[in-house]
Amino acid sequence: MLSAFSNIFKIPELRQRVLFMLAMIVVVRIGAAITTPGVDASVLRAWFLNAVNTQPGGSVAALFNMFSGGALENCAIFSLGVMPYITASIIMQLMTAVLPRLSRLSREDGGRQKISQYTRYLTLALCIFQGYLLALSFENPQSNPFLSGITNTIEELGRPLVAEPGLSFRLLTVLTMASGTMFLMWLGDQITERGIGNGMSIIITVGIVAQLPAALIQAWRTFIPTGGEASQVNPAVLVLMVGFLVLVIAGVIAVTQAQRRISIQYAKRVVGRKVYGGQTQYMPLKVNYAGVMPIIFAQAILLFPSTIVGMMFPTSRTANQIATLLSVGWLHYVLYGVMIFFFSYFWVATQFQPAQIADDLKKYGGFIPGVRPGKPTADFLDFTMSRLTFAGAIFLTIIAVLPQLLARSLNVPYTAAQFFGGTGLLIIVGVILDTMRQIETHLLQKHYDGFLRKGKIRGRFERQSPSSSSVVSQETIVWLYVGIAILIISGVAIAFSHR
Repeated sequence: MLSAFSNIFKIPELRQRVLFMLAMIVVVRIGAAITTPGVDASVLRAWFLNAVNTQPGGSVAALFNMFSGGALENCAIFSLGVMPYITASIIMQLMTAVLPRLSRLSREDGGRQKISQYTRYLTLALCIFQGYLLALSFENPQSNPFLSGITNTIEELGRPLVAEPGLSFRLLTVLTMASGTMFLMWLGDQITERGIGNGMSIIITVGIVAQLPAALIQAWRTFIPTGGEASQVNPAVLVLMVGFLVLVIAGVIAVTQAQRRISIQYAKRVVGRKVYGGQTQYMPLKVNYAGVMPIIFAQAILLFPSTIVGMMFPTSRTANQIATLLSVGWLHYVLYGVMIFFFSYFWVATQFQPAQIADDLKKYGGFIPGVRPGKPTADFLDFTMSRLTFAGAIFLTIIAVLPQLLARSLNVPYTAAQFFGGTGLLIIVGVILDTMRQIETHLLQKHYDGFLRKGKIRGRFERQSPSSSSVVSQETIVWLYVGIAILIISGVAIAFSHR
């Protein structure tokens, strides 16, 4: 592993790409610390520090702050992050799958560039809309149900969040937020083109990882408070949580890489003196085919109505109760799980086309052993993918609800609990694995050893038995055993602490 990192800087092209990516990350982190003009960032920062884990909407505010990389806490120019672009991309992708006109356009020459241009226009519109709502929240924080309790912080500090509210402040905030998001989108394109790749995903991942030190500090203050006060939580729970974190990360890696490999046999064809086909290949069907998209959809649908209701009826008690029910509580968990299941199957239905795959296999002389070509093959793929999607949906539901359950049951700060699952952990694992694969490809092209000498991440499928259906690397298995061992040690420690 260490030799692979040293080999990165021995390849001039790869070294330039890595250094360029690191330079762009520095620019992103600088932008997350520059405060929006007209806003007192110390007020919002004090509220995040004191009340974000105790107020009903604190977990939602912590979630938005995590995706912005801490920019929302600083009222920074990058407070919206790249989420408007991600939302626009998802909307355009779904519209392409639903609308026949966009579907035909995506298959034409230059159609993808036009759809990408439409996505940027939609991103700008979303930036203006979200920036205006954010400006209203800064001017009247008490009208936002997710900023409940900030009025007490303003009274304690003796200064407002916005010194000079009005139309000029709103226009300046909208212009600043929209410009910051568009600049982030350009930086993501530059990282994709001149860096390692996956620019937008890397920006999101860096923002999430940047919140890890603050989460660790809050967790430490929760279990070991300063000032000689007695801790309300048993310190042994901290040891258990560390072991549980390792186990959750290992499970996420295993399920993210898990596949069902369908054997595809190609018939032999003789063309002149050459023989084509006759070999066996494998079609990988991922267990978590939808990735993190169902969680993002479910969060957006649950948060958007509650935010709009709370801002349109700030003084209504019924509106505040509806916003709270949609944000926390058993109704939130039930709706959250149902929506994750729905969007998992919806994403597979729009993106996975078994009929087209069956036609392509029949066209090129391929077939699944024991299954007839044509419609039986499409039915077999649809049935197999439905079963895999059910397992993936259960996994996504557990991972999504886990941080909220930890925060409520163990009194753990949500900023620390969010690293035990949810969207953030899935994005971190997926992006890191994909970045390692891309660097691995550059190393192998220059005849250097990669990160792992064994395992699937290297992409050397030919070194393993074709009949093997396991896709979990040996290093993942080692992490699983390490997590189990830590859990056992943690259990022993807790047992002795109660004696």
